[in-house]
Amino acid sequence: MGAMDTMSPLSKRLVSACLLASALVLLSGCQALKPRSITANRWLLSEELRDGSQQVQRGEKRPIIDGVGWVLGIPSKIILWNRRIDNHNISLRTEEVVNDYLVANALDTTRVRINQYAPGDDWRRLVRNKRVAAPWRYTFGAVTTLYETVLPGRLIGGDHYNPYTDTIHLYSDVPAIGLHEAAHAKDFARRQYKGTYAAAYVLPFVPLVHESIATGDALAYSEMNATPAEHREAYNVLYPAYGTYVGSALGSGVPRWANPLYYGSVIGGHIWGRSLSAQIPDTVTRSEF
Repeated sequence: MGAMDTMSPLSKRLVSACLLASALVLLSGCQALKPRSITANRWLLSEELRDGSQQVQRGEKRPIIDGVGWVLGIPSKIILWNRRIDNHNISLRTEEVVNDYLVANALDTTRVRINQYAPGDDWRRLVRNKRVAAPWRYTFGAVTTLYETVLPGRLIGGDHYNPYTDTIHLYSDVPAIGLHEAAHAKDFARRQYKGTYAAAYVLPFVPLVHESIATGDALAYSEMNATPAEHREAYNVLYPAYGTYVGSALGSGVPRWANPLYYGSVIGGHIWGRSLSAQIPDTVTRSEF
């Protein structure tokens, strides 16, 4: 008698949903997350955001707050199977990788907050970011910035890019995560209607488009510039991270099976990402890419 035969009908359906989600991620991952650089004839940057301040900024060390943040980040560490997710202790290497990416792509208006809580400056940047139309800035943008103010990532974690303030918020010491968020900034830099593009993120399945573009660019950059270990980590982390978005999208369509679809998608991302990272040799010369 097989294991499935001993399960209840409900358990069988849950397992089937989980396996289906895994299969969907495995089948779609090859094309949706294919390494491809974001290209554009020119970047549409907001001149008003060039305020003379340091582009990459770090928050002061707060052992108690960061310790609590590390604990609150345990679920994310487990889901992505990486202890440096939401660890609130970002190394100089991760900072260097993100800074080099921004310099290489001439994204000099993007602010990077490394484990920093600076709501006053975020609100100022929201007002100054003229490339995003005012109706979007003072509705969706205000809500997003208010969320960052009331529920600070410095405590609850959650690496992300805020397109309304053109700001990257980093709490994980994973270069690939930093590249992914910087790739969002690059994607928005080429958009004429940034506010519309940003607001569309709340629609079902639209995040899959945004996330696949950013992931593809991060993987392409990593392929050419990262160490073999960092390149492998990019696949190991970004694929299951994309799986969380696939799972959320599937769950929104079938709420009853939201959990198995979510976790099945994450598992599929882990399987696919690690199968690709295993093919990356320990030593690679750039001419081989």
